Amino acid sequence: MVSLTPEMKETFAKVKLFPVATASIAGVPNVVPIAFVQLVGDDTLWLADNFMQKTLANVKENPTLALFIYDAETKQCFQIKGAVEIKTAGPEFEKMKAMVHAKKPDLPAKSLLVVHISEVFICNPGPNAGKKIT
Repeated sequence: MVSLTPEMKETFAKVKLFPVATASIAGVPNVVPIAFVQLVGDDTLWLADNFMQKTLANVKENPTLALFIYDAETKQCFQIKGAVEIKTAGPEFEKMKAMVHAKKPDLPAKSLLVVHISEVFICNPGPNAGKKIT
């Protein structure tokens, strides 16, 4: 696993909507905006599944995803990639569901996608664009 740096965590904390990319086993891409993304450890993210259809189908077939983080103020951006574990029961799922319902009680919070961060890349334009940083 990979740990996010303090700079990455600071950038992550400013983001309100995260573009999340997945692909089917056949390689068909899908990108969706997800608001309920939580950094729960240096190397772990939680994504709440409220209305996922293609995203959930993709991670069941191909349990990986990429997430884009961009701070317009500082112009910092990172791409995070990781392995996905789907949970529909248990303490972590219940904690995520409570967090979602605390903000929006009408959302279903159907499942929890636990992302174990494996790689982080620079997304800023320039000579380091696409460089793996961890």
